[in-house]
Amino acid sequence: MTEQATGAHHPQPRPRNGGLQQSPTEHVTGAQSLIRSLEEVGVDTVFGIPGGTILPAYDPMMDSTRVRHVLVRHEQGAGHAATGYAQATGKVGVCMATSGPGATNLVTPIADANMDSVPLVAITGQVVSAAIGTDAFQEADIVGITMPITKHSFLVTRAEEIPRVIAEAFHIASTGRPGPVLVDIPKDILQTKTTFSWPPAVELPGYRPVTKPHAKQIREAARLITSAKRPVLYVGGGVLKANATAELKVLAELTGAPVTTTLMALGAFPDSHQQHLGMPGMHGSVAAVTALQKADLIVALGARFDDRVTGKLDSFAPHAKIVHADIDPAEIGKNREADVPIVGDAREVIADLVQAVQKEHSEGHRADLGAWWADLDRWRQNYPLGYELPADGSLSPQQVIERIGQLAPEGTIFTAGVGQHQMWAAHFLQHESPATWLNSGGAGTMGYAVPAAMGAKAGRPERAVWAIDGDGCFQMTNQELTTCALNNIPIKVAVINNGALGMVRQWQTLFYNQRYSNTVLHSGPGADQKGPSAGTRVPDFVKLSEAMGCYAIRCESPEDLDKVIEEANSINDRPVVVDFIVHEDAMVWPMVAAGTSNDEIMAARDVRPDFGDNEE
Repeated sequence: MTEQATGAHHPQPRPRNGGLQQSPTEHVTGAQSLIRSLEEVGVDTVFGIPGGTILPAYDPMMDSTRVRHVLVRHEQGAGHAATGYAQATGKVGVCMATSGPGATNLVTPIADANMDSVPLVAITGQVVSAAIGTDAFQEADIVGITMPITKHSFLVTRAEEIPRVIAEAFHIASTGRPGPVLVDIPKDILQTKTTFSWPPAVELPGYRPVTKPHAKQIREAARLITSAKRPVLYVGGGVLKANATAELKVLAELTGAPVTTTLMALGAFPDSHQQHLGMPGMHGSVAAVTALQKADLIVALGARFDDRVTGKLDSFAPHAKIVHADIDPAEIGKNREADVPIVGDAREVIADLVQAVQKEHSEGHRADLGAWWADLDRWRQNYPLGYELPADGSLSPQQVIERIGQLAPEGTIFTAGVGQHQMWAAHFLQHESPATWLNSGGAGTMGYAVPAAMGAKAGRPERAVWAIDGDGCFQMTNQELTTCALNNIPIKVAVINNGALGMVRQWQTLFYNQRYSNTVLHSGPGADQKGPSAGTRVPDFVKLSEAMGCYAIRCESPEDLDKVIEEANSINDRPVVVDFIVHEDAMVWPMVAAGTSNDEIMAARDVRPDFGDNEE
């Protein structure tokens, strides 16, 4: 991915100084060199917690007028906040922690960022150099621990290396396929006297991401696109990372092909566009799942054919040829062999495809997609996304999320935890714009929503930010509401409170004979499975949120829904938490059961779509 395509606002260092004017040499400590380096790469916000080995870096940070530090309550919160910041702004997110448990608490958000290709730099303190390998107090080999889940890792061994390492870390994190980079610095290196000058000489032999696609592959892809009778554009998160949404819209309208956007790509193509079929995958729309399954050509753009989209891999899209474009050559052919592999930045690939398809059209090569769209429109009409309101008059979780989206200010950024509420938010929020939908896709990290919302709001304070969370997810990271309250980060949180670990409970309902082993979170009626849930009441989310400095409301009735959401939207001087008590038996549909073919998609419980006898 090109530096321009990442949307990053920080100045990128050029290898071997690139002719940039050198700043005067300063005599500083390693810690001062670190903070100066962060300033020079354009960092304005760091999320972290101090501790013994990183403490030298916190002293000069206090004097910085360019770097704001947000003191979180848990290192996991720092990592997810940095991720949310990066996804909302397009810049590199930065988190900081001390050695040992501080560093290991960053493992989950680092893994999360790695799975979702988020540019992140994690800076950790390490025990003094002489003590490394001795099992010293709060020692952990964080470079070794995170090696499988980082794009690159640095253990700084000399103070004079700090500017170069920081410059390289930010360059690696934000170019090519974005991802997390770890910088581990021993305490004595931070305390050592050294010199600082900028820019450093960046040396990255072997790191040369290919951004420009090969012209022959582009021509072959265009030929397939203009001759296919049942093409589908399968759009992944790489299109958002490349800032390629405008180019995507041009390509889609030029080809007339249907578009599916993955969970990580929602907002890359407007939900309201006539050619958009919705999200594919385990809980994708019937039209999107079936279109991929029955396609004769799939054009995958910045997507990775993961198991949640393909279902049982050997039965996925059996009649389709594959054009697979990705910035990361390791993804191409990893899960599904590509007939036309294209390595390149999504923005450049799509722009070149537009020109190549236009050339094909000018030569009279244009496919008739009329019959294909007749099928697609019939599937959309017969099996639309929807939900039933509970017969007992309680709140429907889908209705709650849908109304939050409808009543939210324009440009609102939404984050989601993981589980049923995440899928409902994917379905029933209207995703029209890029960088307004943030969630943990690849790792599926419970507890992501609140800290990610905090990071997004810190990076985009002019935007409204709603976190859609579940009562299970909320109990993992809600302590960051204290961080929000004390740092003037007024996010809004919707707790979709069904008194259970909802998605796991859904699987227990469908596949484990309704044996609800260890998924009940609520107290009171229903804890013995003999009565209806009234949501989780221990803890009381309203009291808990108020204790952390938030404005909190509980909503239990559909009649109060709009009034409560509008009240939440009107309060912008502190965080707001709304505890929505919803029906516990609501399920996410459509659904393809894990390990089964996408041909087995269920539109609703006991409802298998009928695609007609004339369809293969």
